[in-house]
Amino acid sequence: MPLVMFQPSNKNVNVPAGTELLAAARRAGVEIDIPCGGKGTCGKCMVRILSGDVDSDSLGSLPSSAIIDGFVLACKTKVLETSVVVEVPEMGGRKDGKFTDAVEDTTLVRRELMPKQWHYDPLVIKWYIDVEPARLDDGLSDLDRLTRGIQKDWGKKEVVYPLPVIRQVADVLRTENGKVTVMLVRDPDRYHVIGIEPGNSTVKNYGIAIDIGTTTIAVQLVFLPQAEIIATRSDYNDQITCGLDVISRINYARSKEHLDELQSRVLGTINRLITQVAESHKVRPEEICNAVISGNTTMVHLLLGLNPEYIRLEPYTPTLLEAPYLTADEIDIHINPQSWVYISPSVGSYVGGDITAGILCTDLAADTEDVCLFIDIGTNGEIVVGNREFLMTCACSAGPAFEGGGIEFGMRAAHGAIEKVEVDLETGICKYWTISSAKPEGICGSGMISLLAELLLTGWIDAAGKLNREKKSPAISFEGRGAYYTIASAEESAQSKVIKISERDIENIVRAKAAIYSACALMLNHVGMTFDDLKTVYIGGGFGRFLD
Repeated sequence: MPLVMFQPSNKNVNVPAGTELLAAARRAGVEIDIPCGGKGTCGKCMVRILSGDVDSDSLGSLPSSAIIDGFVLACKTKVLETSVVVEVPEMGGRKDGKFTDAVEDTTLVRRELMPKQWHYDPLVIKWYIDVEPARLDDGLSDLDRLTRGIQKDWGKKEVVYPLPVIRQVADVLRTENGKVTVMLVRDPDRYHVIGIEPGNSTVKNYGIAIDIGTTTIAVQLVFLPQAEIIATRSDYNDQITCGLDVISRINYARSKEHLDELQSRVLGTINRLITQVAESHKVRPEEICNAVISGNTTMVHLLLGLNPEYIRLEPYTPTLLEAPYLTADEIDIHINPQSWVYISPSVGSYVGGDITAGILCTDLAADTEDVCLFIDIGTNGEIVVGNREFLMTCACSAGPAFEGGGIEFGMRAAHGAIEKVEVDLETGICKYWTISSAKPEGICGSGMISLLAELLLTGWIDAAGKLNREKKSPAISFEGRGAYYTIASAEESAQSKVIKISERDIENIVRAKAAIYSACALMLNHVGMTFDDLKTVYIGGGFGRFLD
């Protein structure tokens, strides 16, 4: 089998002739971004062939000058019989993303709603009991005595135990002479014991909340006795190298191998973040016995290893909208393995459990006549309007422009991304700020919004997104019928390249913004309202968090 050598990482892999370069890179552990899911339409998986022969279908997707220089698309290029040396350009937008750091002592609920209007009742509770000692004449097993102790406090419902818990009972009961803490799930018909610990450990009771976004995953550690969020961590969803939006990921997941990879990637991100929040407060994973997950419908399917293909195809039917209770062990989340995991129910194929959670966190769920609008801005925009009397929701495909996709120098909100811009009224030249105060590597979504707002307010661009051709500015240049705006010079940029946006880039941003606006306007029109009728507009999602 031919050897494929990747530079500058010096990683090698032997693959059969006919293997795509992208697949070879995956096997070698080399990351190559494919925002379009490997369809060859985004041009972002460009690599250079340094030596060896390949069979490439990159013509038409790459400019002829790039092809002459040896560049090909990894998803459209196959290895032949000879060894190949491939240069993979460094990927920007991956390090030091603009993520939330640890949050200390944040109240989970508004205190003014407690206790009358808000019922605090975690799925799993920790309950301390003193189990009677074993006696020679009672004929009871350890499990019988533990069950009696639980039923004495909670009533005569059936108590059930998974086998891993049963294996611990004998030793735990004798560690502190019958004084134990049980982790208890209560349903209408029975009690489920998912864990048992010696002594009184009720204070060591933690939950984990997980938000699976298409681009970003966030995890919060909750101290349950006081309903306090004590730590938050977030990071890029490791799936982003397999496609920027849900449709790209659905396309990528067509093979069992790729579906397994997507599931492994999202679990890798989640478990890495759980480890970080747990270690930040010296919490053992076994002490986390409550877990709630929210995400859009496709993300939930990929987490559970469900085929998402039919979400994409008419009549757009998911495998499930409301997942049953599953254990952490079944999903492979690294907390107490017997913990039940609650997955927020989806509303439809493109309106997921993240929106269900968003409604509960806003006044849309309050007892009020005020009409509110909730927008989750992302690659898949999801929108809800309503009050106590009605809720209406829809989704729209905003595309990846807000995350840097389809923008020549676009990138995610990461190290070196331009995130804020001010434009001089007279000269049109801009001043910019970057994440981490680093040399600019590109511009992120919030930076694009800032730039376009400034250009519009200073008159250097019109409402249609066309750069001003009447006034002269050293920042504006023309090429044929198109125009470019220079944000940073080659001397200023980290890659020694001019960072600029074209009118085509601007058109992509305008189109994404229009998709969100159109969905909002359509829903409001459907219920006979306008934007003036709204009391509050909530903006969620990773992009919304840092939007000016």
